[in-house]
Amino acid sequence: MTHLVADTLSCLSVEEAAKLGISYLPQIIIFGDESYRDDTEIDSDTFIERLKKSSTLPKTSAPYPSLYNPFLDKLTQTGETILLISPSKKMSGTIRSAEVAVADYPDADIRIVDTNTLGSAMGSIVRKAVEWQQASLSADEIEKNILDISKRSRTFFLVDTLEYLHKGGRIGAAETVLGSMLQMKPILGINDGQIEAVVTERTRKKAMAKFLELISAECPQGDESCVVIEQGGVPDQAQELAEVLKKNLKVKDIPITFLPPAILVHGGPGVLGVSFFSKE
Repeated sequence: MTHLVADTLSCLSVEEAAKLGISYLPQIIIFGDESYRDDTEIDSDTFIERLKKSSTLPKTSAPYPSLYNPFLDKLTQTGETILLISPSKKMSGTIRSAEVAVADYPDADIRIVDTNTLGSAMGSIVRKAVEWQQASLSADEIEKNILDISKRSRTFFLVDTLEYLHKGGRIGAAETVLGSMLQMKPILGINDGQIEAVVTERTRKKAMAKFLELISAECPQGDESCVVIEQGGVPDQAQELAEVLKKNLKVKDIPITFLPPAILVHGGPGVLGVSFFSKE
């Protein structure tokens, strides 16, 4: 048997994670001396309002190693293989935290699988892993499939400002052009496990047109299983984008997910993104 583990950087709700039958860990949000478990002790709406009013940028922490113990203690007794499906180690400390936790179980078959992404892209990978698990694929097969499909994972997103990404140290290669971009409308993407600038436009309208062009060029048509919209406090824009993409990609439905606080810390209010699996 194979058991799957993920965390809130995958954009799954606690309720969906429970339905999928996976173990689910919270990222930690830190406001000064106060800390909250992502999406359980503070939700995205509350977080955005607090973020707008805060004079200092909150911080995030990967799940504490001790949070792994309750389910690892139980699962290692059953002899199950455990796959920890993790966000990119280049953007999160989750893998480092998991390595500390796993070190307490040297005789167990626990594997940390780096998806090289995060957000709704990671969530889509988790859902695929559950499908493979339910189809009785072996742990080796599921792990290989995760690594293979991660190579086809794409994420593009728009932000109102690069301020939050810059202050949080998550901007990767885009930092080299930060000065000229701060007053622009950047389109960012996740490439090789980190955030990079794809292109910049002078207006939101032009950025949205380019955004749609990038998605249409790589996303297969007619495949509803691979496209997810993610948003942080801009539900109307997300719905408008969904209607356009449904027509462009010839699909009947595109789910919209609210980004969790642990991602909004770095993206800020107004983030709008799309993740999908590229054409094979």
